[in-house]
Amino acid sequence: MLDSPKSSKSSALSAKGSVKKLKIKEETKAKGSAKGKRKQLGKKDEEVDISMASMGHPEIFPLVFTGKTQEILNCRINEDITEEKPYKLLKKEDIIQDMKTRAAVSDFHPVKKIVLEYPGEELLIVLDSEFKYGQNFYLVATEEAKESFLNPPEAEEEEADTKEGTTEEYVYKPPVRKPWVSLGSEKEIEEESVNESLRKIKYMISRVRREFGSKVKFTDRNASSVKDGYIECTSYQDKNFIIKKLEKDVGAQVIPKVKEMSTQTKWTYPRNAATQYFPREFSDEEKELCLSSEDLKEFIISVFLRVEIALQQNEIMNAFFDDWKALAEDESAFGGKSDAYLKEYQSFTDLHYLKHRTVSCVCWHPTIYGIIAVSVTERLSYEERIAQSGKLLLRKSPILFWSFSDPIHPQLMLECPEDVYCFEFCPSDPNIIAGGCMNGQVVLWDISEYEEKLQNAKTGAGGSKNTAVNMPTFIQAQQSGKEPHFVRYCAVSSIEYGHKTVITDIHWLPDYFEVNRMGIAFENRIGVCVQLITCSPDCSILFWDLRAPKPTIQSSFEKAKEEKAIEAPPDVPTTFKHLDLSWRPLIKANLSKSDTSGDYSPTKISLVEEHFHYRMQDKMQYQIKPEIFGDENPYKQLRGPSAKALKILENIPTNFFVGTEDGEVIYSDWKMERESDSGRLISQKPANKYTIHDGVVRTIQRSPFFKDIILSVGGWNFAIWKEGVTSGPILQSCCSSKRYTVGHWSLSRAGVFFIGREDGNIDIWDLLEKTHEPSQTQNISISMITCIKPWIVSSKQHFLAISDNFGTLHILEISWTLSHPSSNERASVDHYFEREVKHLDYFEKRQEFRAKERRELELETQRKKTRVAGGQKSREQMEEQLNINYADFLDEEKKILTGLGLLKATDRFA
Repeated sequence: MLDSPKSSKSSALSAKGSVKKLKIKEETKAKGSAKGKRKQLGKKDEEVDISMASMGHPEIFPLVFTGKTQEILNCRINEDITEEKPYKLLKKEDIIQDMKTRAAVSDFHPVKKIVLEYPGEELLIVLDSEFKYGQNFYLVATEEAKESFLNPPEAEEEEADTKEGTTEEYVYKPPVRKPWVSLGSEKEIEEESVNESLRKIKYMISRVRREFGSKVKFTDRNASSVKDGYIECTSYQDKNFIIKKLEKDVGAQVIPKVKEMSTQTKWTYPRNAATQYFPREFSDEEKELCLSSEDLKEFIISVFLRVEIALQQNEIMNAFFDDWKALAEDESAFGGKSDAYLKEYQSFTDLHYLKHRTVSCVCWHPTIYGIIAVSVTERLSYEERIAQSGKLLLRKSPILFWSFSDPIHPQLMLECPEDVYCFEFCPSDPNIIAGGCMNGQVVLWDISEYEEKLQNAKTGAGGSKNTAVNMPTFIQAQQSGKEPHFVRYCAVSSIEYGHKTVITDIHWLPDYFEVNRMGIAFENRIGVCVQLITCSPDCSILFWDLRAPKPTIQSSFEKAKEEKAIEAPPDVPTTFKHLDLSWRPLIKANLSKSDTSGDYSPTKISLVEEHFHYRMQDKMQYQIKPEIFGDENPYKQLRGPSAKALKILENIPTNFFVGTEDGEVIYSDWKMERESDSGRLISQKPANKYTIHDGVVRTIQRSPFFKDIILSVGGWNFAIWKEGVTSGPILQSCCSSKRYTVGHWSLSRAGVFFIGREDGNIDIWDLLEKTHEPSQTQNISISMITCIKPWIVSSKQHFLAISDNFGTLHILEISWTLSHPSSNERASVDHYFEREVKHLDYFEKRQEFRAKERRELELETQRKKTRVAGGQKSREQMEEQLNINYADFLDEEKKILTGLGLLKATDRFA
């Protein structure tokens, strides 16, 4: 039955016959298709039936018309089709053309077969605005239904109208009993029902009548003590039952592997706690009762023998001796790898004085245990330092003295006129300190008044010994409220005559010789260190003398200026008052380049006689008789250079190694020469120059065991040199993955040295173990390593101080393996260096031989090319022969002049 605005009950009755015929046909067709489907299960399924046969309208097929389809067929809703006229006739040719053009995309594709088999020329589509059949349109698939929809019968409509006007009486008709006709549904019910296929097992449990209602008592017993006390039911495969899986539902989903892990750090924090107790004692009556009891006597008699045996064993051997621990100590003592790392001992930092600053130099106190001094500078580039020069004048970086007893508060601070880049304790008197500033000035301090404070630093903050309770040092410092003492400098050099840029290295000359303005070494009768040497990238090396200069005739203006000079504060020592602001260098040496007119820019310097290299027996060989100053500080009684003729020391070497900003290593002499034309003193030109490093030379240092072995570190590699070998380094490392920043020899092992890197790691090199790579690498910090300084406390305790770019000072304890040499280690390392020198000489000779072979081969090739008939030489051959003869003449002339002493023998590879 079709629904439309024009249809009514009369039209429905008139079309009843035709609809019934269509319905019967569709039902028969559906039954036939259902039977065919049952018979042909394995065949391909037919098209999906989308008709409304289930609702009693098999001639209706609901369709979805998209906007594109509505535009193509001119059946747009509310324009071409409205509620007043909700249908439209479409030509069959247009629908077939749309299906051909759009193929499976066409909205008529689900009813393609119906459209092609339709007998008429026009098909009826009807708008389903209420979605009665599930879509927005539906198709009328038969001519009879189309005619009944378009032309409903009028008579039936009138009869229907009349019947609607009159009410009919309802007559009850009782249902008539009819026989049941089977349509095959009972078979489906039997197939779907579940029948029990397994035979049920029946068990009968019985009990004796007299045991009914009796109490049950459970006890524990061992199952293995009684035969058949337990039955083990293990799984097994029964061959009588085989279950075949016909169908199995399995679901799988890929998900990422997730693993939950957690960690928890135990949070420990100091907490104030107190407790009070008193002894609980027996009364006299209880004591008598206890001593006279029989239980006590029996107990003593029972344990008497065992206690006696235990006391005898304790007298014979130590029952608490740990054999395993002793075994591990023996293994590490013989070089076990379990004790081959640097162990963290302590670290120092300060949030106030070290904020945004980096440690530039570290020095251990020579005589006081656990005292170490560090100098800090602002962590700024050259351009940033210039831009913030005004602020830096108000915020100067001090030198801080740290103590092992107080890792939080510095014990002493030295006031500086400018940021100090390097400093060093005086070998003769550790209370005298010399430092080099960023502006090129040299500064002197005298901390004699605070020596006792540093020695008593281990007693607590402020040196207080009368503490009632052993409180931590930082709590004592907070209670005392004492800040570290600021010590003002005694003297600073003249900025006009000093260095023009930062002083990058400073050294004290040993106390057994001194130099004059010519650079000649004389005996030092005072017996204390009185001279310094500094270097700076301003192309100069300066020598400084701590003694007062010879008095000169002063003008009236200078005398008036001295009278008006402001006296030093009372707390500032007057040890070097005569040098303050008027201190001038004794010698100024420049390292001139031989090939150009410029000068080299030194950054580090290494002297043959350094204060941590020489021993007491080295002093005695010069037979120097020092003057006697008594108990007072000898530096307070220094006067001008002695007017007496001093003995010249010929055996004091005046050569030194220098590292430059451009990565060169230079070997030169500090003795001065007089210029032949003007007569003024000039520096000698460097004897040798080598370009090995590809960056600034950060370290150049002599070995504590071999005075002629030098370590240089700079850029991405390091090199080991031997003084006297002019052909180059005897050992050169390959380029590292990170830039090297500092290096230092070990003070206890001849073949070990430490190198710091910019990534915060320390490379430990052992030449007796490996020479192509470090023996081990250990991480110390997350920032760049700036300084390394070892220190030997005793034969069992060796420390290594390492500072980083964030201002933190790390103290590490060197393990037994890295601090204790083998019995013949020094001889083995010396033999290794000698072997490398021989290899270098052999390599040099082979290079000369190969170069000579190449020249001869080139000459022979040239002769063959320019050979002229008749045996005559060509012009090119004659010029080549003349050049060879001239070169031989120059070599012969050089040998003669050298033999006569008119020309110094210089290295041809320089």
